[in-house]
Amino acid sequence: MTAHPPHTPPFRDPHLPFAKRIDDLLSRLTLDEKIGFLHQFTPAVQRLGIAAFRTGQEALHGVAWMGPATVFPQAVGLGATWNTDLVRRVGEAVSKEVRAMRARDDRVGLNIWAPTVNLLRHPLWGRNEEGYSEDPKLTSAIAVAYTRGLRGDHPTYWRTAPVLKHWLAHNNETDRATSSSSVRPRVLHEYDLRAFREAVEAGAVAGVMPAYNLVNGRPNHVSPYLREHLRAWTDEELLVCSDAGAPSNLVDHEHYFDTHEEATAASLRAGVDSFTDHGTDSSQMIARIQGALDQGLLTEAEIDTAVRRQLSVRFRLGEFDPDHDPHADVTDFDTPEHRALALEAAEQAIVLLRNDGALPLAPGTRLAVVGLLADECKLDWYSGTLIHRSTPLEGLYERFGAERVAFAEGVDRVRLKTSAGTFLHVLASEHGEDEVRGAEGALDPALLAGRTDLPALTTDATGTEFALIDWDEGVLTLRAPDGRYVSVAEDGYLRASADQPGGWVVQETFRLEQHGSGHLLRHIGTGRHVTVAADGVKVADENPETFQLIIVERGEDAVTRVTSEADVVLVVAGNDPHINGRETEDRTSLRLPPHQERLLRAARAANPRTVLALVSAYPYAVDTSGLAAALWTAHGGQAAGTALARVLAGDVSPAGRLPQTWYESDADLPGLLDYDVIGSRQTYLYFEGAPLFPFGHGLSYTSFSYAGLEARTDDTAVRVSFTITNTGDVTADEVAQLYARAIDPALPRPRRELLAHRRVTLAPGAEEELFFEVPLCAFEFWNVAQGRWRLEPGPYELLAGASSEDVRLRTKVVLDGEPGAPRPVVRRGLDGADFDEQSGVEIVDWTRVAGDAVTAAEGRTGELVYRDCDFGDGVTEVTVTVAGEGSVELSLDGGAVLAGWEVAESGAGPYDYTALGAGIVAEGVHDVHLRLRGPLRLAHVGFSG
Repeated sequence: MTAHPPHTPPFRDPHLPFAKRIDDLLSRLTLDEKIGFLHQFTPAVQRLGIAAFRTGQEALHGVAWMGPATVFPQAVGLGATWNTDLVRRVGEAVSKEVRAMRARDDRVGLNIWAPTVNLLRHPLWGRNEEGYSEDPKLTSAIAVAYTRGLRGDHPTYWRTAPVLKHWLAHNNETDRATSSSSVRPRVLHEYDLRAFREAVEAGAVAGVMPAYNLVNGRPNHVSPYLREHLRAWTDEELLVCSDAGAPSNLVDHEHYFDTHEEATAASLRAGVDSFTDHGTDSSQMIARIQGALDQGLLTEAEIDTAVRRQLSVRFRLGEFDPDHDPHADVTDFDTPEHRALALEAAEQAIVLLRNDGALPLAPGTRLAVVGLLADECKLDWYSGTLIHRSTPLEGLYERFGAERVAFAEGVDRVRLKTSAGTFLHVLASEHGEDEVRGAEGALDPALLAGRTDLPALTTDATGTEFALIDWDEGVLTLRAPDGRYVSVAEDGYLRASADQPGGWVVQETFRLEQHGSGHLLRHIGTGRHVTVAADGVKVADENPETFQLIIVERGEDAVTRVTSEADVVLVVAGNDPHINGRETEDRTSLRLPPHQERLLRAARAANPRTVLALVSAYPYAVDTSGLAAALWTAHGGQAAGTALARVLAGDVSPAGRLPQTWYESDADLPGLLDYDVIGSRQTYLYFEGAPLFPFGHGLSYTSFSYAGLEARTDDTAVRVSFTITNTGDVTADEVAQLYARAIDPALPRPRRELLAHRRVTLAPGAEEELFFEVPLCAFEFWNVAQGRWRLEPGPYELLAGASSEDVRLRTKVVLDGEPGAPRPVVRRGLDGADFDEQSGVEIVDWTRVAGDAVTAAEGRTGELVYRDCDFGDGVTEVTVTVAGEGSVELSLDGGAVLAGWEVAESGAGPYDYTALGAGIVAEGVHDVHLRLRGPLRLAHVGFSG
């Protein structure tokens, strides 16, 4: 008898198109199996030979949470490079390490939750470190580069599948799961959507993750924008993965739906395909989906659509074609090339803010290095575990020689005296080896527990001298002489056990609270006070200990001691990414923490040749006028210290550029929840004040000249060229920036807006002519009167230079476009959210499914202006579509009230709209003014007669 080979099902046939293979596989899955695919942790289907799968591998600037990996600069630091080629290579290296790590640990996923493309609109946002820039053009350019690196360049199979975070208008951690971002249509289209759109259209994005917040009163996880915009930008199937716990938030915190079955069905219909909830336990989500099916809230076809999108990603990742996957055998991990790339990225991210000639440091310089971050290589929540580590102090020792570098950290050295006269004491440990938090890898590092294998703190007659750091707002850390931080484990005892502050809930921070003539010591993570018990020092709800803080040495005294004899003093200041500004916690001020201000003042008083190096995840408002030089870099990853030393020594000329505006003071900032960048004049696009340092700013050790700006237009683009020349004597990079502004716009437009940029390397005397092709759509704005893009005809100024304010060349072009026309209000009426100007107004959801309405902000009178409304030959009636209780008044051109409505409380719901009419006489073109009071919602205004 002849043996026949087993039949190969079509979904296993690599010669068929993916779409046909997915159709075949879907037809073979049972309904229960398909429902199981909708949770983050998709189980295996053994009868079909399909492996388990999970969405979500963090890899924002290196593989995170899975143990040791190459750590690159923070995302905001990558943004500061303004170098798309570099960032693409970083993405390539990260994706290769993902593949290499997965080969030995199948917990490592190929669906990458990165990059973050939320715009850095507000510098107090706690997650500033995760974004690239305040500018949508720069953000999208860097995001496209990173995702292309993550994807790989094979035409069929992807090395990893990147997902963009966090859709949409998400710039606050304060009440992030319940707050609503009020985003007017112009801001939505011209600002928030742009970074996502350009990255998706580039073709290297596998999906997006909705954010926790609401936009215009509607949770992002049921946003109609997923369908109306995101999926309209590409023909590829995009996988939308929920943020962790967000599906439950729809009911438990936002109270947007009454039941989880309703919420789950609404999310799935809106376009969420994978639910990240309840960790690895999929049973609750499966029950909710099944319940929604049973109640008729979902159909199997809708489930098929979501499953199809996940399968599309898995097919592109080569899961079903292991013999054809070109990335299956990738082993590149911690290679010399990756280490060199980490150093290159850290060098290119450094921004020289000012320089009075102190830098680069002369050979033989005697250097005093001081500051709380001088001997630190800090990690953030989305970092991997360091394999290699370089602090600024270590880098300077290596570059200049330890004998020429003096060091003082500047901590306050203290003892804590109890009411019994004894002192807190750290017992010697029998466990000699260090345990680095996260080194073993964890799918959820929030679950990593503190160490309990070390002895608890106790008291004795002499005590231990602790290094106390005040990180601002009274948040303190205490470090033992062996370098370990005092931490609290699950059993409540204090131990010197942590290598760094960290964790989802930081267990290494405390507050000293005045109590009589002493202080109580409150542990911030548990909210409990420290007490001294017979078996050790612990936190408890009763019997708090009263401590006397005995200062052995103030940090500024140590600084003064080492700085006076130095040729140059380097103060390294900044933030700890886990304290006062991080995921779940916004900053409250731009100021440098007072402890670090003390050190900076002491250094400057002792030695006028003081250089400040800020190592931080965000901007500061710090006075640099009396300093010899100042630099900024984000936390630079494993090679941060070496990179900083090479720049200070002049081995590399700095060429990083600020990716966001540095404001002079908190008074320059809008409210954290004010998302109207146009009306509130936010970011470099609209800010009218004088910044501390402008967007795009960064100095060099050489000089560059700009010449020959030329521009010509055709039917599709403006073609721009100019030449830059290195007029100094150092080989260096220059970041040439091209901006535009409308010269006489009919409505508020950006002061200037980045069109393109190029980072180039030039030797002394060398020149390069740069060419840019700018599509005409880059000059368009969102026309709220027509609900579409429009190019306003007229003159535009092109500006070329080294920053948004350092403009070297200007020229004008005149563009043809669509002339403006009055709003056709007789035909279209006015949608409430399509205003030109507003004050005291919030945008809310018209219905739970789609549409926007407006309401007066709580406690305020809302004012709305709609410009150039054309009433034609005349109207005699106006109708408002409203819900809720309150009043509406209408006037023309700011004159007398022509119509008004008082709506009494009726007990109806917020979506129970009614149409109310009134007589009005109007003809010709006028500005319509509306005034709103109370919690009333206005959806639409119509005119007739």
